[in-house]
Order: sequence, then structure tokens, then C-alpha cells
Amino acid sequence: MSLEFIFRLIGMVTLGTGGLFTGVQIAHSAGTSPELIWVWALVFSLVGALLGIVATPYVTTRPASFLRNMISQLPVQVLISAMIGLITGLIVAALLSLPLSLLPSPFGQITPFVGVVIFSWLGISIFVIRQSDIYSLIAGRLPALYSGSNGSTATATSANTILIDTSAIIDGRIADISQTGFVSGTLLVPRFILNELQHIADSSDVLRRNRGRRGLDVLNKLQKDSAVPVRITDMNVEGVREADDKLVILAKQLHSSILTTDYNLNKVAGIQGVTVLNINDLANAVKAAVLPGERMRVKVIQEGKESGQGVAYLDDGTMVVVEEGRRLMNQTLDVVVTKVLQTAAGRMIFAKPD
Repeated sequence: MSLEFIFRLIGMVTLGTGGLFTGVQIAHSAGTSPELIWVWALVFSLVGALLGIVATPYVTTRPASFLRNMISQLPVQVLISAMIGLITGLIVAALLSLPLSLLPSPFGQITPFVGVVIFSWLGISIFVIRQSDIYSLIAGRLPALYSGSNGSTATATSANTILIDTSAIIDGRIADISQTGFVSGTLLVPRFILNELQHIADSSDVLRRNRGRRGLDVLNKLQKDSAVPVRITDMNVEGVREADDKLVILAKQLHSSILTTDYNLNKVAGIQGVTVLNINDLANAVKAAVLPGERMRVKVIQEGKESGQGVAYLDDGTMVVVEEGRRLMNQTLDVVVTKVLQTAAGRMIFAKPD
């Protein structure tokens, strides 16, 4: 027996009883004959019982369920800030209630209640809006809370989290990056990203299935070997179907960044003001700088798009387009860099045989 069904029964009995007495009172007031009073009582009782069955969940269980779901999606930092703001607002309202109660009637009875509502709302709004500044201030004033186990004071760690996209997990490089210590904060994997990864791993397409299984292996490695905490969260965004849209909305709610290799997600999140950590951008940034005029030794392994061009690759995967290199296929030769081009897909180097 569900809780909603129990509340429906309670509502049916309560409103049915209330309808019974209401019908009797209305019948007496209307001067109805005694033999018709029970008809009024029966009609009002049935209407009250029906209203109780239909309307009770909308004023009991369903608002409570909505409130519970909303609270479960809010970050802990927001909940704590709202609670502190509410307490602060109530304290201010309590201090002002005495002088406000001395006002002439009816203001002396109304203004204290209005003050409670206004100052409670102001306290919650101010503390939630400035939650980051408040937490930073607390971290600066109480450095002992962030001390290491050896007793030495450590720098306050960032409370920010990093949401991981499916593409970054499947890519696999995050497992190595997380071990280097360059990633700070907590790596957060929403449940809907994990479900998407599992769906890919269960695909009938062999390539997609292998990519999904690789992603699950990478996630398992992250949880075991990562130098930073990795957590799975059940936080979700109701009313949104696409995982990328959910990720962007959740990142805005948590004031966190997104770790991805998806070019389109990078652009969409950036437009909405969400910080994006793109592994491809990091890989391009740490590649060795190459300037026009430098010499290097490469092996031409395939033909280029333009006539006469050959293509070689450096150890880090950078493409080297060799002019007049088609005739030198499968040969190792010295080339001189003529131009370096940075594109969204990566870095391209143009060279000619030395």
C-alpha cells in the first residue's frame, strides 16, 4: 500500500465527513424539511469524499516529492548557504520584531510577520548568490581546516568539481593526466554519463561496443589510480533528454567546469559561460614548438591531398605535409619547416626536403 493511497483515504474520510456536516448545516439554514436533510448531507458527503480522493495528493505527497527531488539536485554548498542565510534573516527579523510591534494597530501586528518573510528571503538570496565568496573567506580565515596530516598548513584546496564527459572517458588520456597532479578538485561522473557509457558498451555495432568497453575500463582505472578523488553522482536534470545538455545545465548549477574532447560540446558550453577543459587543447599546448626554418627528420608514409605532397607524422602525432614528398614515399629524409598552421583539429607543419 503506497503512501499516496493512504493519504487519498485520509482525504476521502476527512472531506467526506466535512461534507456531511456542511450539508446538514446548509439544509438547516435553507429551511429544508427534515426528511430532505439526509439528501443534502449525502450529496455533500459524496462530493467531499470525491474531492478528497482526487485533490489530496496535490496538496500532500506530490508537493513533498517535488521538493525532495529539487533538494536532492541542489549542491551541498547551495543548501548550506541557504540555511545560513535563512538563520541570519530570522535573527535580523527577531531583533526588529520588538520595535515593529510597537507601531500603531494594525501595523504592530502585521509588520513583524512581513519582516520575517522579507528578511528570510533576503538572507537566503544574498548567501546563495555570494556562496563562492563566503566559502573562500572561510577557507582563508580557517586555514587549519585544510592542514595536512603532518600538521603543516596546506594551501586551501579548491571546492570546485570537474564534470567528465563521455568523450573524455572513452578517449582515455584523462587516466594518465589525473596521475600527473595537473588536475585539481574532484572529478565528478554523473549517473547519466555512466548510463550512456553502458549503452555504448552494449551496442550491436562492434566499434561502438569496443569504445564503450574501453571507456568503462578507463573509468575503473580512474577510480583506482587517480591522484584526485573520482566520484559517481546521482544528480540529474529533469525534463532534459540529451546528455550534453544535462551536463551543461548541471555544470552551471554546480559552478563547475566540464572535461571533454567533444568540439561541439566545447562550443555550446563556452557560449553558455561554462568553463571547458578540452584534452585536445591541452595536448596541442604541450607539443614542442616548431618554428619556420627548423630542420627535422621524418618518414613520408602516405600521399597528401594536393598534387605532389607527401605526409609524415611526428612522434606526438603532429602531421607534417612535405612539399614534393610524393616521390619520396616510404623514405626517411631531412626537411626544413616552411610554415606552422594551428587549426581546431590540431597543429599542422608544412615543410620541404632539405
